[in-house]
Amino acid sequence: MTKMRTVDAAVAILAKEGAIEAFGLPGAAINPFYSAMRAHGGIRHTLARHVEGASHMADGYSRAADGNIGICIGTSGPAGTDMITGLYAAWADSIPMLCITGQAPVAKLHKEDFQAVDIESIAKPVTKMAMTILEPGQVPGAFQKAFQLMRSGRPGPVLLDLPFDVQMAEIEFDIDAYEPIVVEKPKASRKQLEKALDMLTAAERPLIVAGGGIINAGASAQLVELAELLNVPVIPTLMGWGTIPDDHVLMAGMVGLQTSHRYGNETMLASDFVIGIGNRWANRHTGGLDTYTAGRKFVHIDIEPTQIGRVFSPDFGIASDAGAALDGLIELARERQAAKSLPDYSAWVAECTARKGSLQRKTHFENVPIKPQRVYEEMNKAFGKDTTYVSTIGLSQIAGAQLLHVFGPRKWINAGQAGPLGWTAPAALGVVRGKPDETVVALSGDYDFQFMIEELAVGAQFNLPYIHVVVNNSYLGLIRQSQRGFNMEQNVSLAFENINSPETNGYGVDHVKVAEGLGCKAIRVENPSDLPAAFDKAKALMGEFKVPVVVEVILEKVTNISMGVEINGVNEFEDLAERGADAPTSIISILD
Repeated sequence: MTKMRTVDAAVAILAKEGAIEAFGLPGAAINPFYSAMRAHGGIRHTLARHVEGASHMADGYSRAADGNIGICIGTSGPAGTDMITGLYAAWADSIPMLCITGQAPVAKLHKEDFQAVDIESIAKPVTKMAMTILEPGQVPGAFQKAFQLMRSGRPGPVLLDLPFDVQMAEIEFDIDAYEPIVVEKPKASRKQLEKALDMLTAAERPLIVAGGGIINAGASAQLVELAELLNVPVIPTLMGWGTIPDDHVLMAGMVGLQTSHRYGNETMLASDFVIGIGNRWANRHTGGLDTYTAGRKFVHIDIEPTQIGRVFSPDFGIASDAGAALDGLIELARERQAAKSLPDYSAWVAECTARKGSLQRKTHFENVPIKPQRVYEEMNKAFGKDTTYVSTIGLSQIAGAQLLHVFGPRKWINAGQAGPLGWTAPAALGVVRGKPDETVVALSGDYDFQFMIEELAVGAQFNLPYIHVVVNNSYLGLIRQSQRGFNMEQNVSLAFENINSPETNGYGVDHVKVAEGLGCKAIRVENPSDLPAAFDKAKALMGEFKVPVVVEVILEKVTNISMGVEINGVNEFEDLAERGADAPTSIISILD
């Protein structure tokens, strides 16, 4: 056995567990851990400008690729409390992430010592485990348990809090004898899957709802294979977007009150059976449950047993890892295909395809100031199928989800349930770390962008290039739209006359100057015809300087984006597409 500091053992465990990408800020109470990382040399560290930003970077890194676990590190006190929003975002979307905080010495924890806070209690509601490690000998076991929990069942984040004296203590530890604990995942039985498939094949108009659990399981290819075997259309959720490429004939659109397609909602309403795999039945997806569930049967498959029936009681529920369930369903479907006992759903598929080709929203507007719909049309033209989009919340994200196209898993990265403003920029930096040499495009409104704008400097310092499209209407647009029901427009305007930047024409903050001051490149666009050249220039600047490039698009100030309170009652505020030229980047069009 070898005697070493607990932090040296912890860092060795990180490397053996494959968690080698860290984001954080050092401080007095966590310096021993930083010294261990320096001595080990195998953990890459990216210095954030704010600990919340570091947590979102770690979150983005975890979401970027199968098996990733990002690490966020901070000192005692406010560093831990700054991480809470990041932990919440990861917990809400079932993302594994490890947060490590320093802490006052054990003997000082009850003395209100400087920057000593009970972060364990604060973090418990938004983690799978939060633990202040009080005994040096517990450190290896706590890290071992953390990795098992992050990967087992419904994935999620963990926080480990390390008192200074515990970090400095020496223990006997042999990393060569260390082994990760076996990950636990429930698996559907053949009998359960036979019943689910029997229910599906008894239906005339079945759908598969594909959730983020499929992406977490790395099972998108199996989802597509099952859909093709059965010839059944797929409705991805917002977190499951990309499980089936947008241009696949069986991709039937997204459903919901906001981030949805007209054709997706109509197809859901026309269905008579739904099997949900790895999804939560989130309220922005379902809307009113009476409308959503009327006239159709439901099977729900989820890795977390307590998710079954949480929102509404399905006709049949199965607790299973999405990948295991899909593998089993594929095996059964192949058997029935060979026996020629599968129904023919070609007429149903053709009906869904017809809706997909006709129920389009208009995107081709020539207006100045620019209408946001045109921005997404030009983004579809400018960025290829290999692009990974990163966004979080607001009218920008809602319209983006309605109008952009995604062609594979982990190519739409979105803090879906928590929706924290400011998440996008730091998360995009984490995604770039997780997807080096791939095209990453972030999408923000002006307020989301301003929330953690300082993190752009991290991209400049560490050469983390991506394109950040900022659609600027100088408004809290989503809040302004929701205030319409109160007949008010209160505290939502960000506009002011910037005496130092009159070229902003009353839109307030000069994002171009701020981005350049933080070491990045930036372009402002005011005419829709200039968007293609701006995106081309952004790609060139990103390639040349290896820094984030901001493309700020000046929008009309007041825009209402399609949304409603029921999936059969979404309000369409703009003209709809009546011919192909109205929506030239739609996947298919039968309007002409």
